[in-house]
Amino acid sequence: MPDSEFALIQDYFTGGGEGPAVRLGIGDDAAALAVPEGHVLQISTDTAVEGVHFLATLSPTEVAYRSVMVAASDLAAMGASPLACLLSLTLPESEPNWLQAFSSGLSEACEQTGLSLVGGDTTRGPLSITVTVMGATPARQFMTRSGAQPDDRLCVSGHLGDAAAGLAISKGELTVEDARNQGLLMDRYERPTARLMLGQTLRDCATACIDISDGLLADAGHVAAASGVAIHIDSASLPLSEALRASVPLSLAQDWALAGGDDYELLFTLPNDMPVPEGCSEIGRVHVGSGISCDRTPEGMGYDHFAR
Repeated sequence: MPDSEFALIQDYFTGGGEGPAVRLGIGDDAAALAVPEGHVLQISTDTAVEGVHFLATLSPTEVAYRSVMVAASDLAAMGASPLACLLSLTLPESEPNWLQAFSSGLSEACEQTGLSLVGGDTTRGPLSITVTVMGATPARQFMTRSGAQPDDRLCVSGHLGDAAAGLAISKGELTVEDARNQGLLMDRYERPTARLMLGQTLRDCATACIDISDGLLADAGHVAAASGVAIHIDSASLPLSEALRASVPLSLAQDWALAGGDDYELLFTLPNDMPVPEGCSEIGRVHVGSGISCDRTPEGMGYDHFAR
């Protein structure tokens, strides 16, 4: 067992700190990064608390992997190229097997996203993980929530609702007889994918963008409010995976797609004359007005961090 905070860092978190932007990594009081000329730094932070954002039964490998991908999804929504990340880890105890598995998931996610781990902090307490991510975009070419215009197309990447089904399986609230479908749905909750390459592509054409973390309706509402427009969502156009369709009634699949959350897909608006990118679906339109409308009303509007 590591005998100090510094030994813990040395044993489990000093790899993966190299990268083209890294001038100084783990080992000093701060890291030093180089931002490409003509670019600006995009920074975001996400905290995950055991029992609030992930189940206590989730393996340490998946806890780490998921934490990095969730944070990196915010960079995708801005259209940023990933540079580096910081990890703040609060642990009830420094158990070597747990730390080794956590470190493995962290390294895998950093490698897949292109993020270099350049620092952070460790302390004792209830299990929580905070990941701060940094990326770069051209100084005048990054996406926000506030640019949607009336008559824009409302589009989304991938499939929606799978993560909510995966969470329900993990909690014992849903039984899926087909082992392959069960694995696919659980994987979407435990191992989300940050759509970084798509985000960088959308910089050239999208008028607004957000990642879907709290649920489609909730996050579409953020875009509508920031842009000063109304958004209508067509439930029949929601992209549902074959695994989800085969596992639950259509009505429940649509409810999870609308309000389940944890999808980490990109929700974006496009001018009417722009084609929808491959792997994405048009699910609605932007109109003059305010608020969100949909022909289906699920229970709840998405995840609320302070709901009891």
